[in-house]
Amino acid sequence: MDGIESRYEIPRTAEFLRARAYTRVALQFPDELLKDAAAVARALRRELGGGTKLYVMADTAYNSCCVDEVGASHIDAQCVVHYGHSCMSPTSNLPAFFVFGKAPLDISACCRSLLDCLRESNKPILVLCGLEYAYALDDLKGASVELCKSDSCNSEIQYAEDLCSEMNPSTSPTAEKQFPQPNGSTHNDDLSLHSDDVTTFVNSCCNVEGNTRKYNLGGLTWGISINEKMEDYLLYWIGQDNSAFANIALTFNKCDIVRYDTIANQLSRDVSHLMKILRRRYYLVEKAKDANIIGILVGTLGVAGYLNIIEQMKDLIKAAGKKSYTLVMGRPNSAKLANFPECEVFVYVSCAQTALLDSKEFLAPVITPFEAVLAFSRGREWTGEYLLDFKELITSEKPEVGSKSEEARFSFIKGGYVEDDCPQDDEENSVTSLALADVTEKALSIRNQNNDAILYQGGANSAIEYLKARSYRGLTGEYQGPVPDSVLIGRAGRAAGYSNEKTNSSQ
Repeated sequence: MDGIESRYEIPRTAEFLRARAYTRVALQFPDELLKDAAAVARALRRELGGGTKLYVMADTAYNSCCVDEVGASHIDAQCVVHYGHSCMSPTSNLPAFFVFGKAPLDISACCRSLLDCLRESNKPILVLCGLEYAYALDDLKGASVELCKSDSCNSEIQYAEDLCSEMNPSTSPTAEKQFPQPNGSTHNDDLSLHSDDVTTFVNSCCNVEGNTRKYNLGGLTWGISINEKMEDYLLYWIGQDNSAFANIALTFNKCDIVRYDTIANQLSRDVSHLMKILRRRYYLVEKAKDANIIGILVGTLGVAGYLNIIEQMKDLIKAAGKKSYTLVMGRPNSAKLANFPECEVFVYVSCAQTALLDSKEFLAPVITPFEAVLAFSRGREWTGEYLLDFKELITSEKPEVGSKSEEARFSFIKGGYVEDDCPQDDEENSVTSLALADVTEKALSIRNQNNDAILYQGGANSAIEYLKARSYRGLTGEYQGPVPDSVLIGRAGRAAGYSNEKTNSSQ
């Protein structure tokens, strides 16, 4: 039990809950930590006494890295204690306390690897890590300083810090407030996300304060001189090749990056797979420009500002002369999205570390809000900058409907560069062989997957027009032509007594 109390920080968690007089607390565990949930709840109950009710949440509504405010609301929780990996996305309604855990780290081996990078590189080093290793940064810093002194090398190493372990909710992405506590008071301390020295980080990855450029990303914070750029540093990541690392690597894709594998205790310099992801995202942006009907996938109901970005995406799509539909379906997959074949592209509104949804197996591509801004805004070009956090895109300004600008771009439908604002003429003979081959290949692949697949008849500007163009309309019973053999006719009538169901005369 001593291991449980230390690993899950039972005394510190109990102190946090007692200080704020919370009586209904939700404990959120990811799947890999569920085995310890009962032991953690028992240990907390012993510390808190019988006045606090604890509820264990397991299967989260969306992503386990985000605070599950939807699940916590079912038991009227006053606070959520989040265990394990977290994206540290701001909450909307509930305060949260984070226990990241303490993953094992060989300090001496990591320190030697860090100094090897320092000797080989002509750049200063910025050390970043997964939040589960943040506890060891002070020890690593002390060991590297001592080793530098004994080795007579110049120490140009800077360390990031974990931003906070407590979070108060925000009702809007642009205005922060103190959250009222159960006893009627408000609490704000040095660890709170909304304390005076941290509030400026909420709306932007980078902020300038005096002569320092401060960064906040994925729960980590660091600062560099205003005369320096991130490209001047070698980024040294401690941890696994996961979504947190991808968030860092893609956001700072112009920087030199190395990763220290804490399991194998060796350095990895190959991040080419992440650069391939970046190139594919650019391809999806270009493909999304040809879409006419866009589905907005709601991938979170708790991250602060998600309603604002959804409304902004609607305005953006409308200004581009396209139609949008908002879909709430929990965790999206290919089967769920296949129910909306009229949508030619989906915009996934989610936290930064789950925004990159792999859509290779989907019928339609899935893009991020940042990619949607690039695809649907007139005259926008990709400069290489990449953002995964949608809060940095939120603005109070609405795009003008029908705005015009001259822009030549590559169309995957036309198979060449086109002018968006030029009127479409009837010269369909200009369609190249590339476009014809692409359309033919897609049609054959869909046909081979299901011989009874619904054929799309003609162009549609809305879901209603798309439904009318279908050869078979499902539950309405209205169809054109024979019902496919694979369709099974269900029962008719009410559940109390179907029309083809035999009644029991003895009842």
